[in-house]
Amino acid sequence: MHPFDLKTVFLAKHAQHVVLIHFPIALFIAAVAFDLIAHWTKRRNLADAAYYNLLGAAISTVPVLGTGILAWQLQLEGQKLKGILLQHLILACVSSVMIWVVWWVHFRARRRTGVLPNYRFAVEFLGVALVALTGYLGGFLSGVNGPG
Repeated sequence: MHPFDLKTVFLAKHAQHVVLIHFPIALFIAAVAFDLIAHWTKRRNLADAAYYNLLGAAISTVPVLGTGILAWQLQLEGQKLKGILLQHLILACVSSVMIWVVWWVHFRARRRTGVLPNYRFAVEFLGVALVALTGYLGGFLSGVNGPG
């Protein structure tokens, strides 16, 4: 197998999911960091950066979930999920919903009053914890965190 073989890159049964997953994770965590710093420093440009990172994270969850389900169908031929893989799928769906909820809170505040509610930090931190746990389980499935 050659590392620059395009057939291997694009036609691997799960490669797209493994590559795409890093976008919503990084964008969401960066958005939460920007939001926290914007809150402490009262800098509007950091709040804007947080919003647009959240938007990118939310949008990028769609192809990530799609490629994850596609990998399940192609690799396991649609077998019933169990164990870590089932937990990973459930947490991935919940994490995606949380990312969309955090974006919606920011979107709604920008459209209405421009003032973000303080409860958003609890929702954001819960979202980061769910994303981290989902990624941790995904690492086991890929063999990064142990046997996979």
